[in-house]
Amino acid sequence: MHRRTLNATQVAEFEGVLLARRADVAAQRARLDGSLADVRESRSDGMADDEHDPEGPTMSSEWSRLAGTQLAVDDELVQLDAALERLAAGSYGTCVRCGESIPIDRLRARPEAALCIACAQAVGG
Repeated sequence: MHRRTLNATQVAEFEGVLLARRADVAAQRARLDGSLADVRESRSDGMADDEHDPEGPTMSSEWSRLAGTQLAVDDELVQLDAALERLAAGSYGTCVRCGESIPIDRLRARPEAALCIACAQAVGG
C-alpha cells in the first residue's frame, strides 16, 4: 500500500479550496431555495396557466429542473463536508476504498474526491 502524507502547505491549499467551494455551493443552494419558492408561489397563484404558455418552460418542468439541481447541489455539499472531515482527521488524499494515495492532480481537479482513479473507475464514478 502506497500512502502519502500531505505536507502543511498542501493541507492549507486543499482546506482553502474546499472551504471556498463549500461556500460557493452553499450560496448556490440558497439561490435554488429562492427560485423554488418563486415557482411554488407562482404555481399556487392559480393565475398561471403554465401548460399553455408557448413562451417558455412550464412551471412543472421548471420545478423538476430546479429540484433536480437542488439534489445535485445537496450531494456536492455532502461530498465537500466529507472531504473536510477527512482533512481534519488526517486521511484526506487517501482512497477510502483501497487506502492508496489519491494523486495530487486528481485532488486539484476534484478536491472532494474520496477515491483514487482506479477505484473510481471500478465503481463507475
